[in-house]
Amino acid sequence: MRAASARAAAPAPQTAPAPATPEPGGGRLAGVATMVGSGLSNQIGAATGSFAFPVLGPLGVVAVRQYVAAAVLLAIGRPRPWTFTRRQWWPVLLLALVFGTMNLSLYCAIDRIGLGLAVTLEFLGPLTIALAASRRRADACYALIAAAGVVVLMRPQPSTDYLGMGLGLLAALCWASYILLNRTVGRRVPGAQGSAAAAGLSALMFLPVGVVLVVRQPPTAPAVGCAVAAGVLSSAVPYLADLFTLRRVPAPAFGLFMSVNPVLAAVVGWIVLGQRLGWTEWAGMGAVVAANALGITARHRGSPVVS
Repeated sequence: MRAASARAAAPAPQTAPAPATPEPGGGRLAGVATMVGSGLSNQIGAATGSFAFPVLGPLGVVAVRQYVAAAVLLAIGRPRPWTFTRRQWWPVLLLALVFGTMNLSLYCAIDRIGLGLAVTLEFLGPLTIALAASRRRADACYALIAAAGVVVLMRPQPSTDYLGMGLGLLAALCWASYILLNRTVGRRVPGAQGSAAAAGLSALMFLPVGVVLVVRQPPTAPAVGCAVAAGVLSSAVPYLADLFTLRRVPAPAFGLFMSVNPVLAAVVGWIVLGQRLGWTEWAGMGAVVAANALGITARHRGSPVVS
């Protein structure tokens, strides 16, 4: 299925700090409301960015989104790259490369197979890392559930877009790499400096794209506005919202809500972009979401509760 002018930013992985002790009462309710708003902002930003596809294409929208993400993270992280050692630089460089590749592959996947399916496939990245870190039999069952969902989504049929599916899986691989590299960067570079530096480098990599677009075909103001809105709604807002949420909502609850993002993406794709899914697509997506939700719930029950 080819999406009509579709693109967006997936649940963009953020580099939020370690969660603090959740606040009780109203603070927790505010955290839940912020989670809902963050998820909707992410996917609405994705849908908004898709309207710039006819003028900018997926590559152009990704370039603008990288510029916006860099502006936000550089302002927050305030990196001092001249102080980085060689041991600190190599994971930052890899993170910058993965960051750009992740968004580009995802945007191209959404253009070909639609927002809901692309985000679902990309979500396999963090799900795989979570399940691979466990040695429990139950998690092996959850992995089989997720695998069954992927088989349903990628089943052979005349309309199957295997290139689009492959791009979605590449985005998943990049998201998994993004998570692992962020851990390394977080251990070696103080604060958010490493992530901010990586975002800045990624934006520099896409700078030639912006120059070529302007020279070859000057973009229209509405197209640029949609691309900037996608960057703000899918990068800046979720990042700042996660900083707020992780101080008020328990980490398992945060992870559980994140697993619903593919469903949010499918609903927004349906309402805003008219991308309807059949029952088999919903079943496959539901299997991936259920595998993650069950895994998070089971791990939470098996661990001591922090009051």
